[in-house]
Amino acid sequence: MKKLFVAVLLFFSMIAVKAQVVGLEVGDIAPEIDLPDTKGNKVALSSLRGEMVLVDFWASWCGPCIKEQPELLKLYNTYPEKFQIYGVSLDTKKPLWTGAITKLKLPWTQVSDLKYWSSPAAADYMVQALPFNVLLDKNGIILAKNIHGNQLNELVKELLTK
Repeated sequence: MKKLFVAVLLFFSMIAVKAQVVGLEVGDIAPEIDLPDTKGNKVALSSLRGEMVLVDFWASWCGPCIKEQPELLKLYNTYPEKFQIYGVSLDTKKPLWTGAITKLKLPWTQVSDLKYWSSPAAADYMVQALPFNVLLDKNGIILAKNIHGNQLNELVKELLTK
């Protein structure tokens, strides 16, 4: 009888608590990324928890990505204490990647394994085209995916000025 009671109690406690899972849907915990930065030091996406984070997949050879960076810079500078960007480059050549970062004056965390579309991060996030991004809350929960321009600006503003 005790075993039955424990089993029933366990069952109801499991359905009462909605466990969050790692995944790619809004409401899921974002998959971890742990790649080297421009100096070769690994930087984990989870190290930015505590602030809203935009995971930005881009590359120096991607025209729309380059065009978007100045807008991201404005957004980044608007909320310096509350908003971070974690740039994930799908470049293959380090000088082109770091050159683009320098030319565009991008101050946020930039990582890449220089594996192009073969990067495990691109596979984990099912990146099909660039630019691609995922907006995370301070706990690493996905708030939105592939949101750009004014739509991104308005959502970040709404969430950070509550």
